[in-house]
Amino acid sequence: MESFNTLSLEEFLVSGVFAFIMIFVRLGTALMLMPGIGDSFVPQNIRLYIALSMSFVLMPIVQQYMPSPIPPFMTLAALIMMEFIIGLFIGTIARILMAALDVAGMIISMTAGLANAQVFNPSSASQGSVVGALLSMTGVLFIFVTNLHHMMIYGLVESYQMFPVGGVPDAGSMAEMVSKTLSMSFLIGFQIAAPFVVIAMMIYIGMGVLSRLMPQIQVFILALPIQILLSTITLFFVLSAIMLFWVGKFEEGMVFFLTSAG
Repeated sequence: MESFNTLSLEEFLVSGVFAFIMIFVRLGTALMLMPGIGDSFVPQNIRLYIALSMSFVLMPIVQQYMPSPIPPFMTLAALIMMEFIIGLFIGTIARILMAALDVAGMIISMTAGLANAQVFNPSSASQGSVVGALLSMTGVLFIFVTNLHHMMIYGLVESYQMFPVGGVPDAGSMAEMVSKTLSMSFLIGFQIAAPFVVIAMMIYIGMGVLSRLMPQIQVFILALPIQILLSTITLFFVLSAIMLFWVGKFEEGMVFFLTSAG
C-alpha cells in the first residue's frame, strides 16, 4: 500500500510538472506580447511572476488537454516548440490590433502638422507621434477598465480547443490570419483618423484658394496654427468615440479565438 501511494504521488508530481511547463510556455509567451501586461513599462520580472502565477492557477483547468503519458524527450521538445509558436501567434494578434491606435495617431499627427513632434511611446518602446502615444496609453487603460484582459486570458484557455497540444498548427492559416489582422489594423487606424483627414483636406483647399486670391500672404504661416488648433479641438470632441470604436474592433478581433473554439 505504501509503495502504491508513493508511485501515485510520483506520477502525480511528474505529470503536474509536465503540465505546468507546457501551460507556462504557451501562456507565458502570449502574455509577454499582449497589450497591458506585455508592454515595455511593465518590468520583466513582474511579467514573469504574472505568467507563473496564471499558469499555476489555470493548470487544473487546462491539464485535461495535456497528453498522457509523458512523451519522450525529442517529442517533448517538439511539443514545447509548438506551444511557443502558438503563444507567439496569439500574442502577436493582440499586439497588431493594439497597433491600430499607433497608426491612427501617426496619421492624425501628420494631418495636424505635428508629425515632427516625436515622443517616447511606452506601449511600443520606441519613438512615436504625440497623438499615437496618447491613444496607445489610453487604449491600455480601456483594456483594463472594460475587462478585455479577462477575455484575452479566457481566449488563451479556449485556444487549447482550437490548437490542441500535440497537433501541428496550420502555418498557412496562421499566416493568412496575421495578414488579415494587419490589413484590418491599418483600416481601423485610417477609419479613426478619417475626421482629421477631412479637416486637413479642407484646410489645404482653403490655403490654395487663399494663395490664389492674395498671393502676397504667406498662407503656410497662417494655416499651420489654425490646422493644429482645429485638430486639437476635433480630438477633444471625438476622443471618446475613437476609443469606443477601437474597443469594439479589438473585441471582435480577440473573440475569434472564442468563437472558433466553441
